[in-house]
Amino acid sequence: METENRVDFSYMGRSFSGTSVNDDSSAFSDCNSDRSGEFPTTSSESRRLLLACAAENSDAFIRQLVLDLESSSIDEQKQAAMEIRLLAKNKPENRLKIAKAGAIKPLISLISSSDSQLQEYGVTAILNLSLCDENKGVIASSGAITPLVKALKTGTPTAKENAACALLRLSQVEENKIAIGRSGAIPLLVALLETGGLRAKKDAATALYSLCSVKENKIRAVQADIMKPLVELMADFGSNMVDKSGFVLSVLVSVTEAKAALVEEGGIPVLVEIIEVGSQRQKEIAVAILLQICEDNLMHRALVAREGAIPPLIALSQSGTNRAKQKAEALIDILRQPRSGNAAARTSNVSA
Repeated sequence: METENRVDFSYMGRSFSGTSVNDDSSAFSDCNSDRSGEFPTTSSESRRLLLACAAENSDAFIRQLVLDLESSSIDEQKQAAMEIRLLAKNKPENRLKIAKAGAIKPLISLISSSDSQLQEYGVTAILNLSLCDENKGVIASSGAITPLVKALKTGTPTAKENAACALLRLSQVEENKIAIGRSGAIPLLVALLETGGLRAKKDAATALYSLCSVKENKIRAVQADIMKPLVELMADFGSNMVDKSGFVLSVLVSVTEAKAALVEEGGIPVLVEIIEVGSQRQKEIAVAILLQICEDNLMHRALVAREGAIPPLIALSQSGTNRAKQKAEALIDILRQPRSGNAAARTSNVSA
């Protein structure tokens, strides 16, 4: 499997680390346990669950909940799934206990339920169990990916958000990235990025960033028209999504299809504006992306220069981070070259 999170450049004998930025991970808040609020329970049920959470040995209680997941009563299934979700959320050591008690397969079955609430409970419980690294492989091998993708398509808003988070957690196992990409998840994550609320957009961007370290998933994302929402979010400084969208874009533009789509979607003026007025991290992301799209394309260089990129690049080369300064200097050199075949030959050593 080809993983391509990092791109390195050499130019005029100098080496530059690629589009990654020192603090890229801080742009993404990893999907932790669900943030959908506690499910309503009666006072007696709440006391029962609280006692189970506090107990030193909750194994018997967990085993009973697993049995209840396969009850003929939807209400009992909902109650069991809800309690498992809370046990896994509030007490990390329970995540492995619940998985070892056999809860994963019946929870996956609930994700395919026609009852939207039961589906949501199943998705959320699986998300919380996936927070345990030891559970990720079992969840994927037990067939969770396809039902999670279905929930991403047809579920409640909360189910969609938690399904995106669960798929992110599973994608942290490298061999799952291809399976998730081939399951149809990427177009649905792109749709969530475009139409979801702020939390949904953040969760979708984080999942796409992880999945698109694989080349074939980059192509899928471009084919799903990811450039439109990415460019729109980067252009909107009030979206709280400029950094996240930029990092997703920086992963994508290592493939030719993404470069062409970015230009077609009007991304160059947006990136130049970010270099002018963005934060230091945003400027570094933007210049790294422009460096990639200009490295071997004279037309892209002309478009970037025409947008007035050189003055803000000069400013960045003088006042940016060390990495941003290096990239800005390299991009200025490229943009100032004569646009001729000889110039193209001289810059052929700018490579990914």
